[in-house]
Amino acid sequence: MRPEITTEPTAVTVAEQFQNQTIRPILKQLNDLILAYYRHHLPKRKVPFVRLTREDKLAHIERSIRDDTRLRLTLIGMVLGQFTPDEFATFATEEAELTRRIGNLLTQRVQSQVEEL
Repeated sequence: MRPEITTEPTAVTVAEQFQNQTIRPILKQLNDLILAYYRHHLPKRKVPFVRLTREDKLAHIERSIRDDTRLRLTLIGMVLGQFTPDEFATFATEEAELTRRIGNLLTQRVQSQVEEL
């Protein structure tokens, strides 16, 4: 049911393999929901997003996903909610590293579609 993503088979660590085989397909599958939630988040924080320059928008996206705990945890929760029990078991063994990677990938995904916000 998840989209397939082709990646280079150079993943060495468990975290890298999990990122490529599980997290990236989930993020692709949830793309529209992630963008919709981020759009929903902006007026709640009273951000004049449409008036910001492109560079300021990119910086705001990075800062908000990194610093706004509620936003970050909600987005990460969306991803975790798609895990199978086996995937969650893998996630639990590398939780800190994989949470960091999910945050980075979420930031990149939203930034890459800044025009759609």
